[in-house]
Amino acid sequence: MATLEHEIGSDLESDLPDRTTLLRWYRTMVTARHIDDREAKLYKQGKVFFLIAGAGHEAVQVALADLLRPGSDWFYLYYRDRALALALGVPPMEQLLQGMGAEADPASGGRQMPAHFGDIRYNIVAASSPTGTQFLNAVGTAEAGLRAANAPELRKHVGSFADDEIIVCTTGDGATSEGEFWEALNTTCNLKLPILFVVEDNEYAISVPVEVQTAGGNVSRLLTGFPDLKIVECDGTDLMESHRAAREVVDWCRQRKGPALLHAHTTRPYSHSGSDDETAYRTPAERAAQDRRDPIRRARRLLIRTGTATAAELDRMDADCSAAVAAAADQALEHPQPPPETATRWLYSETVDPTSADFDTEDRPTFQDDRQLTMVDLLNRCLRSEMERDPRIVVFGQDVADASREEALQEVKGKGGVFKVTHGLQARFGSNRVYNAPLAEANIIGRALGMAARGLRPVVEIQFVDYIWPAFMQIRNELATLHYRSAGHWSAPVVVRTTYGGYIKGGMYHSQTGATLFANTPGLRVVLPSNALDASGLLRTAIRCEDPVMFLEHKHLYRQVHNKGADPGPDYMVPFGKAKVVRPGRDLTVVTCGALVKRTMDAARTAEQRHGISTEVIDLRCLSPLDMDTIVESVRRTNKVLVAYEEGLSWGIGTEVVARIADELFPWLDGPVRRVAALDTWVAFSPQLEKAILPQADDVLAGIVGLAGF
Repeated sequence: MATLEHEIGSDLESDLPDRTTLLRWYRTMVTARHIDDREAKLYKQGKVFFLIAGAGHEAVQVALADLLRPGSDWFYLYYRDRALALALGVPPMEQLLQGMGAEADPASGGRQMPAHFGDIRYNIVAASSPTGTQFLNAVGTAEAGLRAANAPELRKHVGSFADDEIIVCTTGDGATSEGEFWEALNTTCNLKLPILFVVEDNEYAISVPVEVQTAGGNVSRLLTGFPDLKIVECDGTDLMESHRAAREVVDWCRQRKGPALLHAHTTRPYSHSGSDDETAYRTPAERAAQDRRDPIRRARRLLIRTGTATAAELDRMDADCSAAVAAAADQALEHPQPPPETATRWLYSETVDPTSADFDTEDRPTFQDDRQLTMVDLLNRCLRSEMERDPRIVVFGQDVADASREEALQEVKGKGGVFKVTHGLQARFGSNRVYNAPLAEANIIGRALGMAARGLRPVVEIQFVDYIWPAFMQIRNELATLHYRSAGHWSAPVVVRTTYGGYIKGGMYHSQTGATLFANTPGLRVVLPSNALDASGLLRTAIRCEDPVMFLEHKHLYRQVHNKGADPGPDYMVPFGKAKVVRPGRDLTVVTCGALVKRTMDAARTAEQRHGISTEVIDLRCLSPLDMDTIVESVRRTNKVLVAYEEGLSWGIGTEVVARIADELFPWLDGPVRRVAALDTWVAFSPQLEKAILPQADDVLAGIVGLAGF
C-alpha cells in the first residue's frame, strides 16, 4: 500500500550540496523569475501575447532537476515548469520566443502559447493546454520502455532507452481532479511503471482553492490505497527538503520498485495568468502569508546563513541574471512571426505521404489464393503480416487479446476482440505485443500517443464508436495536434480502429456513425472501407504512414458475402484520398461510402433496369483527405450528382461534399445537388424504427430517379 513519507518542514541544512551546486540552483531560480517578470513587461507592451508564470514553484523544480538525466529520462511538463525546463537545458531566449509566437520558437514554431515546453533534445515531449492529458501520455511513454525491456529487439526503436530511466510527469494540484489522473495511476501501478508524478500544489486552480478541488484538501491522502506507489510530501519552497524528497522518489523509480508521487507544496505569488486578477478572490492577509514562503527569498536566506554567498554576491548574481534575460528578450524580439503561407505546415508528416504513389499498389495485388474472405478475415491477416514485418507494432484495447490469463490459452480458443478481428494475434506474437487494456477509452488513446511519441506503432481498438467519446479529448487535443504543436519534432503514428454504423439492430448505443467529428479534426486521417479488399489495403497504409488515423470499420459489413475478397498479399496498399468509381455511368453521379455503397449499387442497377438511368457510383473510401478530383471528373461528365451517406442529413459527411461541389462545379451542374441520408436523430433499436431512420436502397433509388428527371 502507498504511504505518506514526509510532512511539510522548514529549512534543514544537513547534507548541503557543494557551493557550486547551490549557486547554480539559485541562479536558475532567479533566471526563471526574471523571465516571468520580463514577459509581464512585454505583455503590457503587446509584444508577448499571453502571460503565465512559474513563480513560486522554482525550488522544488531545481532540486528535482539535479537528480534527472535530460536526454535519457523522459519528461511531460506543465506550464508552471519554467525553472525545471531551464535546469534541463531549455535556454531563456527559446522560452521567450514562444511567448512572442515567433517562427524561430523551437518548441512549437509559433503554434502554442508560452510555457508549453517541448524539446526533443532533452526528451521533453511537447506539452499542450488541456490540464491532465499528459498523465496518460506519460504512461504510454513509460510503457514503451517496459515493452522494450521485455523485447530487446525494440530497444533501438524507442529512443535513448536506459534500464534505469524514469518518466517525470508534472502537474498542478487542480489537474489531479481530472479522471485521467486516476486512470493513469491505476495503469501505472498495475504495470509498476517507473513514473514520477510531481504534484506542484500551490493551493489554487485559477480561483478555486484546493479544499474545493480535493476531498480533504490533500490529494496525497487520497492515494494511499494504490499498491507500490511511493508518496512523499514536502515543502516545495524549501530547497533542501525538496532535494531530499526528490532523491527519495527518484531512487525509488530508478530501482524499479514502482511509481512514485512527489507532492510539493508551493506558492503562486502571481495571478494564474495575464487574464486573471487574484486580488478578486484572495485576501491581503493570505497573499502576505504566501509571500513569506517565497522560494527565492528562502533560498537567499539559506545561502547567506550557510556562508555559501554574501548578500552582495547574490545581488550581483541577480543583476547579472536580469541583464541576461533582458538581452535574451531583445534578441528574441528580432525574430519575426511565422509567414502566413506556413499556417498548415506540420499538420501532417512532411516526409511520408500516404496519398502518394509510394502507397499505391492497388493494381499489383499478389493474391495468395482464390479463396474469398470476409472483411474481418482480411483485417486480421493484414494485422498479422504487418506485425511480422514491423516489431514496433503493438496491438491493445478492449478485449483484443485472446486471453489476459495466458495459462488459459492452453484450454480455450481465445477471444481476440468482440468481432474477432484480432483473434490469434496474442497467441502468435505474445502478450508483450498484444494485450487488453482497462475499460477506459481515454486510457487507451492516451497511452498509445505516449508510446508512438517514443517510436512504437500502436494499433488500438475501441469496440464501438458510440463509446469513444471519453477519449475524444485525447484524440482531438493530443493525438491530432502533437506533430503540429511541436513544429514537426514529435509524431503520433497511432491507428485507432473502431466500429461504427447501423443496419444491425444495435440501438442508440451501438449504431451511430460520428465520422464527421473526426473528419472535422485537423491532423487526423479518417478512413472507412466498404469491402474486404479495400479494408486490407487501407489498413496497411494506415499502419505504415506517420500520421494518426481513425480507421472506421462498419460492423454491418464485417461478414457480408457481397464484399468478400481474396488475400491481396503483404504489400497491398490503397493510398489515402483516392476514391474509387465502383460503377461507371453517364446520366448522374452518386457519391457515397461505407454501408451505403452496396445500397447505392442496388439502387443504381434498379434505376437502369426500370428507368434506363445510367448511374455512376463513387466510393469515397477516405474522408480525410477527401478525393475531390475523382468527384470533379465524374460530375463534369454526368452533370448531376447525389450524395448518399449514413449520418444524419444535417451537418453530416454529405454536407461538406455538397458544399465543395457547389463551389467548384456549379458551371457543370444541370440540376440541384441532392442528398440522401439518415434522419436527424439517434438510430433506434426497433427494427421498424431503424429502417425508417437509416437510408435504404429505395431511398437512394428515389433520389436517383428524382434527380434524373429534374
